[in-house]
Amino acid sequence: MPLRHVISDSPHGPLLVYDWIEGELLGVSREERALPSSPYCRFRALPTQEIATALGTLFDLHSQLTKAGWIACDLYDGCLLYDFPNQRLHVIDLDTYRMGPFTNTMGEMFGSSRFMAPEEHLLGAVIDDRTTVFTLGRFISEFLSDGSLDRSAFRGTPAQFVAMERACRENPAERWESVEAFCRAWFGA
Repeated sequence: MPLRHVISDSPHGPLLVYDWIEGELLGVSREERALPSSPYCRFRALPTQEIATALGTLFDLHSQLTKAGWIACDLYDGCLLYDFPNQRLHVIDLDTYRMGPFTNTMGEMFGSSRFMAPEEHLLGAVIDDRTTVFTLGRFISEFLSDGSLDRSAFRGTPAQFVAMERACRENPAERWESVEAFCRAWFGA
């Protein structure tokens, strides 16, 4: 989507203007996540294959971004718009992504704890491709399960569960070594 205009005199920094896209924000408040009418609940209630296809869009985008050297930062369900009638996922608000790898100089980085890797809470930790892998795995857990890594709650295939579980390991050295490797496992499932 092309950038249309930059408004540089905003009190909160520059405002970027893009074309309007259809969709509903999947990130809602904690209270709204329990409401069946919320976009979050409606997305989670979709058929498993439709969710997997939408997540595939997210994963493919991040495969391309990491090949270009970008590391996901502050990626959570509030960065996703879903166009329900057209079954199309849009990713927005990637303004805190950084070239990587880099060192966590904040301690507690920006983001939703539901999607953040352990190293995003640890001052001095390395933030790299495996950090993005963790976050992508958490999207699977959030939308094809109950937010946990409990096999009994998972609605996907056994191979998809393996891709998710390995992505979400606490120790970065035990995760998929790259977003590309994670994507191969996911799309191969």
